[in-house]
Amino acid sequence: MTQVYDHGGGVRSIRVPIPDNPLGHTLVHVVDTDRGPVLVDTGWDDPDSWDTLTDGLTACGTAPEEIHGVVITHHHPDHHGLSGRVREASGAWIAMHAADAAIVRRTRATRPETWFAYMADKLAAAGAPEEHVAPLRAARRPGSLPGFSPADPDREIVPGELLDLPGRRLRAIWTPGHTPGHVCLHLEEEHPAGLPGHGRLFSGDHLLPGITPHIGLYEDPDDTTSTDPLGDYLASLERVAALCPAEILPAHQHAFTNAPARVRELLDHHEARLTGLLALLTTPLTPWQLAERMEWNRPWDRIPPGSRTIAVAEAEAHLRRLVKLGRAEAVAGGEGVAYVAV
Repeated sequence: MTQVYDHGGGVRSIRVPIPDNPLGHTLVHVVDTDRGPVLVDTGWDDPDSWDTLTDGLTACGTAPEEIHGVVITHHHPDHHGLSGRVREASGAWIAMHAADAAIVRRTRATRPETWFAYMADKLAAAGAPEEHVAPLRAARRPGSLPGFSPADPDREIVPGELLDLPGRRLRAIWTPGHTPGHVCLHLEEEHPAGLPGHGRLFSGDHLLPGITPHIGLYEDPDDTTSTDPLGDYLASLERVAALCPAEILPAHQHAFTNAPARVRELLDHHEARLTGLLALLTTPLTPWQLAERMEWNRPWDRIPPGSRTIAVAEAEAHLRRLVKLGRAEAVAGGEGVAYVAV
């Protein structure tokens, strides 16, 4: 049964399912404007997800054909996946931050075998064993990778600027970390229930009530710059806390209040995790070896291959933060680059 929530003030949300994913669903937000409804994210590109979105829009008194625009918090397929179908149905524009739009366009232009080969090389350099890397080297079909042909956005979200939503004040806040171009969207309007604070915040995956979002690595294969996505994420958290929104409307779980308190929990979590990793780095470890020793939501031997790849990226993001802080350094290793505490 399709679940729709009315948050008041012309804002509703639809629970759109994510197939075979522990997150369960994406909260697609529907924002009324003077030119018709605008969606914040769209959900996964799957027939059941599309049917749920369509039914939800009907429950909101509208339809896919009436959507004026789509604002994407970040490029992940559970957020951007159905954007193309919405645009086909309605002619709606699709807006995204330039950094994530570049990832979308790079993905669309890359042959699947090239992408898989790049990922295999990255994992090998991170110390992944051959049995994990070999299937990526053998992969050829684009169907193996969800979201390999995402919709090309046609508008750019500019940080700090109001989006073109007639009758609404929705300002883009750049919050990199989960992805390079992740944005939160600050609805600068009085809360409809009069809650104290400054408007409402569509937080995407940046700020969630009970989950710590994955910190990802999304680098251009032709760019050798070493990024610090965890550092970007922590700085972005501080930026959001300073807004003091009355309510946060995230893309998963449920709406919540007290953003500064949740930000403090996340900052403390990452500081504790960095301190714990330093204790593991008394001897040199590759990102893969570190990921094997880190605490996850289940034992390492029960984590499937795709999730292990994500875990290794998370481990490397933390290692880069430690190096940036001068608390660890890279050393020559026999199986990929290793790191040790200093």
